Amino acid sequence: MDQTKKEDNGYDLFPEWNTGKFKKGTIPETLFALNRNCQVMLQLAVDTSPYAKLLLSAMKSSGCKVFKDRHFSCEDCEGTVSGGFDAASSQIVLCQNNIHQQSHMNRVVTHELIHAFDHCRAHVDWFNNFRHLACSEIRAANLSGDCSFSTEVARFNFGLKQHHQECVRGRALRSILAVRKISREEAEKIVSEVFDTCFNDHAPFGRIPHSNKDAKFAYREYKNRDRYYANL
Repeated sequence: MDQTKKEDNGYDLFPEWNTGKFKKGTIPETLFALNRNCQVMLQLAVDTSPYAKLLLSAMKSSGCKVFKDRHFSCEDCEGTVSGGFDAASSQIVLCQNNIHQQSHMNRVVTHELIHAFDHCRAHVDWFNNFRHLACSEIRAANLSGDCSFSTEVARFNFGLKQHHQECVRGRALRSILAVRKISREEAEKIVSEVFDTCFNDHAPFGRIPHSNKDAKFAYREYKNRDRYYANL
């Protein structure tokens, strides 16, 4: 993939992908502390978050087993971006300088794992088909807890009628505009075209997990389904 292609697809948000080096002037001790904290929160997320555990199980069942050391990378990122999924390397980047709370880490890991799950099951054309990208962004915003009631209250966004849908639509739109050089009008049109279909695609959860309790129930159902098919 050439450098121009990378810049057109949001790679400039993750400077270490382009240079292979840390930003000039960064204090090594601070970077080490950030990286260590990121690794600890990542481990806790994959071990305890029902969202992440279900997605990891589903990917394994689909032939795309995830290895923490191979498929996750804690790095410094530009701006306020929290993470990203690099389809070229099948790797999730976690922005160690922008993720400071476990709940935030859990949502970012879940969000990016949904992209990874879509990449595994649907062979998404991330770079050339904006409808594919929009669909995965809608699913990630809908199913990761990005738009849960508690998360939105913490942002001081209080629910009106269909608030969840509008949150999903808005976050998907912002994600597309952050990584693709297209107009807002074009992005809004693409999101609208695929919204209903992708919003109602709840795989692998089977429902919208609005809370940890919902996600735990979905994970338990998923594991029981696996045991059922294993005994057929």
